Amino acid sequence: MPVPWFLLSLALGRSPVVLSLERLVGPQDATHCSPGLSCRLWDSDILCLPGDIVPAPGPVLAPTHLQTELVLRCQKETDCDLCLRVAVHLAVHASLQAQVVLSFQAYPTARCVLLEVQVPAALVQFGQSVGSVVYDCFEAALGSEVRIWSYTQPRYEKELNHTQQLPALPWLNVSADGDNVHLVLNVSEEQHFGLSLYWNQVQGPPKPRWHKNLTGPQIITLNHTDLVPCLCIQVWPLEPDSVRTNICPFREDPRAHQNLWQAARLQLLTLQSWLLDAPCSLPAEAALCWRAPGGDPCQPLVPPLSWENVTVDKVLEFPLLKGHPNLCVQVNSSEKLQLQECLWADSLGPLKDDVLLLETRGPQDNRSLCALEPSGCTSLPSKASTRAARLGEYLLQDLQSGQCLQLWDDDLGALWACPMDKYIHKRWALVWLACLLFAAALSLILLLKKDHAKAAARGRAALLLYSADDSGFERLVGALASALCQLPLRVAVDLWSRRELSAQGPVAWFHAQRRQTLQEGGVVVLLFSPGAVALCSEWLQDGVSGPGAHGPHDAFRASLSCVLPDFLQGRAPGSYVGACFDRLLHPDAVPALFRTVPVFTLPSQLPDFLGALQQPRAPRSGRLQERAEQVSRALQPALDSYFHPPGTPAPGRGVGPGAGPGAGDGT
Repeated sequence: MPVPWFLLSLALGRSPVVLSLERLVGPQDATHCSPGLSCRLWDSDILCLPGDIVPAPGPVLAPTHLQTELVLRCQKETDCDLCLRVAVHLAVHASLQAQVVLSFQAYPTARCVLLEVQVPAALVQFGQSVGSVVYDCFEAALGSEVRIWSYTQPRYEKELNHTQQLPALPWLNVSADGDNVHLVLNVSEEQHFGLSLYWNQVQGPPKPRWHKNLTGPQIITLNHTDLVPCLCIQVWPLEPDSVRTNICPFREDPRAHQNLWQAARLQLLTLQSWLLDAPCSLPAEAALCWRAPGGDPCQPLVPPLSWENVTVDKVLEFPLLKGHPNLCVQVNSSEKLQLQECLWADSLGPLKDDVLLLETRGPQDNRSLCALEPSGCTSLPSKASTRAARLGEYLLQDLQSGQCLQLWDDDLGALWACPMDKYIHKRWALVWLACLLFAAALSLILLLKKDHAKAAARGRAALLLYSADDSGFERLVGALASALCQLPLRVAVDLWSRRELSAQGPVAWFHAQRRQTLQEGGVVVLLFSPGAVALCSEWLQDGVSGPGAHGPHDAFRASLSCVLPDFLQGRAPGSYVGACFDRLLHPDAVPALFRTVPVFTLPSQLPDFLGALQQPRAPRSGRLQERAEQVSRALQPALDSYFHPPGTPAPGRGVGPGAGPGAGDGT
């Protein structure tokens, strides 16, 4: 595409010393050679396949030197293409005829051309130059870097290579000023041009970030937090068929690479699949690790598992049989840990005091077991003084009786998670008894002196009820429950009790949980969603819910049989609170009967919501705002994943009464 003269004049100077090629008849590319030589250019490009070096059958004509020169290929007097002329100098090293390949690479363009050259016998002097062949020409953009290779076909010697940097645009500069970055465009006041910022993607189309049409000199300020390595700038004059110039100035900027990892997120899609979400592609590898309670570093499970290469926005899978809250994903780049997230904790609850057993299988059904500890993997059985070694007999018994959860299995080994609580209790029964007696005496003293302080320290019981609209909403509920567990609250939710729920049945399980919660002075939280509102409306109209409307583990559906009497008979205030998520449901969509108790929108009303979950007579804590911010930070990644899943546009995704854009915004 022709480059307007003002661009070339700015890049090359007002009087550029370049050759203006004459108009060519036929193909645009051409070749000519030194006097006495004959040469021709093949009509079409060829595949860029150098091949291996082969022995020469005799004297061969080979390239010895590359020389480049910038020229202009002009269609009109003021519309020209910047072009690179290449001269290949030749010598007879061992045939009087050769096929010379020229290979060009200038991102994103690559091509190869074939020049056929023949030397008369009279000019042959072994080892001496016999002339050159000139190729006109390879078109390239301003500011680009062109890499050139030359070799014969077949290839008898190592290829020649040369790199040519084309002139850049002096009127587009990038400068830093503290935490800000300035894009300085020094063009004439009459010049109209477009400016676009985009993320350049290795795979897939660029992702536009900002675009504006401007006039004259401009200084555009970017915050340093907006910089990532793939942030590129595109500038073009607002004229028909204009050439767009692209530069990516932040590829080597340390701040840009730091921002890239700060913006990267790991997202769990299913039990086994997850992806890395980041603005740019990056070299990384990931592996599973095991994080035990107590603050010890997460221990990579390599071996028996292995590191896997990671591609941004590409779904990856780990060969897991079951999830576990202690399983985390580590992402390394350049042998440095960049990301670590325990993806299964939101849906499966907080970290458990389980021990991980590694089973290694050898030939002839030989197998060995070791327990993963901070000091390493302790063989079982063992006489070492570590905790797992002391409890090794109990661990092996529970593994054989099927009480351990198998997380992974293949021909080389397996991973098992075994509970540790009962082992410790059996081993240290007397110590625990003494501690319990001391705690009971201390509790009695505190009860007599500071009843409200004891209640606050113990934490109020909270039963969380919700409608399982979809798996994404279940993960969102799990994230909220996990965040509330960090506060002085004892949270019960069916997500963490699926085994008991299946054994007892939803109705029996809910009745037991509700009775225990209310007897202890706790609170029942009704988490409303579009599905929950629809189900409540059915009960209020018909007294029953539609069969099969929800999954078999939906305790919310089972709970309505005794929740409704509490509201109808006026027993709900003080024991129930309602909540819904911003952008998913407006509080006005909640049936009026259930609005006889406070209904809060999350996370916008988190401080009031947490205040309602406190003990009725407990003083309002001065740390309530701090705790609300803590819960909000823990909840935000799950909200982002639910309302803006990868590959789908914002805004919200709710359906049903009161759902959709603007729901829950208070307007």
